[in-house]
Amino acid sequence: MKILKKISLLVFAITTLSSCDSDTKIAKATIEAKSGSNVSGTVTFTEVNGTVTMKAELSGLSEGNHAIHIHAIGDCSAPDGTSAGGHWNPTDKNHGKWMQEPFHIGDIGNLVVGADGKGTIERETDLWSVGGEDANKNVVGHAIIIHEGPDDFSSQPSGAAGPRIGCGEIIRK
Repeated sequence: MKILKKISLLVFAITTLSSCDSDTKIAKATIEAKSGSNVSGTVTFTEVNGTVTMKAELSGLSEGNHAIHIHAIGDCSAPDGTSAGGHWNPTDKNHGKWMQEPFHIGDIGNLVVGADGKGTIERETDLWSVGGEDANKNVVGHAIIIHEGPDDFSSQPSGAAGPRIGCGEIIRK
């Protein structure tokens, strides 16, 4: 009887852990340099139970603030990143600061970069999904753009952040 109980607990644990793994959805953008920059890195989107955590880890940037946005088109073929189109804005709102109305769903904010040329930024929200059916939330198929300068959070339609120096298509893993 003890062996049967242990086996039942083991099966329960494996089933529980397996179901947790299947609820996790991941998408990733590998950032490639644009406009003559040396930018590289990754932006990872992880969805668990309807909440998406985005983490950008970049290098090859100048010290200071650099705007980072989700753009409408998952195409980084242009040397200056313009093939990615404008900001992803499915809710048709004015550009602004992350989570302060009004703002584009693609308005992430500014990446703070140290003297070593490296920077990270994280965001967590239920306004995004990874591969979900709601086109107003699904980040997959869009692009991440890194700009040369900071986002001023007010200039329309894109925050006056300067040239696009990094681009990566968001792809489901």
